[in-house]
Amino acid sequence: MLKRLFDITFSFFGLIFFLPVILISAFLIKIDSKGPVLYRPLRIGKDEKKFRVFKFRTMVENAEKLGGPSTGFEDKRLTKIGKFLRRYKIDETPQFINVLRGEMSIVGPRPQVEEYTSKYTGEQKLILSIKPGLTDYASIEFMNLDKILGDENVDEKYRTKIEPRKNELRLKYAKEHSFWIDIKIIFRTLLRLAQLRKLWNTKD
Repeated sequence: MLKRLFDITFSFFGLIFFLPVILISAFLIKIDSKGPVLYRPLRIGKDEKKFRVFKFRTMVENAEKLGGPSTGFEDKRLTKIGKFLRRYKIDETPQFINVLRGEMSIVGPRPQVEEYTSKYTGEQKLILSIKPGLTDYASIEFMNLDKILGDENVDEKYRTKIEPRKNELRLKYAKEHSFWIDIKIIFRTLLRLAQLRKLWNTKD
């Protein structure tokens, strides 16, 4: 109950705080490229229930038909405003709506596609016993994921290197989560967000 109350309060004020950014982003997306403002992909939530997340569209229309599921650093499917929104995590702000609806939490394993959750085995299935969230250990470690993936063999690199590590971190949270760990993760996320410009500008 404490976690749910916190989620409702945090997401409500989060939407109010980011409202100017959300409105400006929606306007820029609309004038930048053809297509809807929001992108609502299907994800797997707690107890394997399917739901659609709210995200700002960062790619051209029908992007899924033009490339794989992972997004490279300079992916040609990204729109001009989309690159900016992704790099500074603004594209994720509409997910406060998912939190208010009870489909997500502020802190929890990031919601994943069925292609990957269907492959969970053994204790990995524990990941699906809790609500997915806006941030978690994996979000902090892979804050600049697009740059980490680079531009070559991004789908293979994600499947073989990134996803296994993310699952380790998701499972870590699923095993030890508590309200106070959530608070620590939120503070660590905010600190990491403050370093985003440096993360994107650092040379490999």
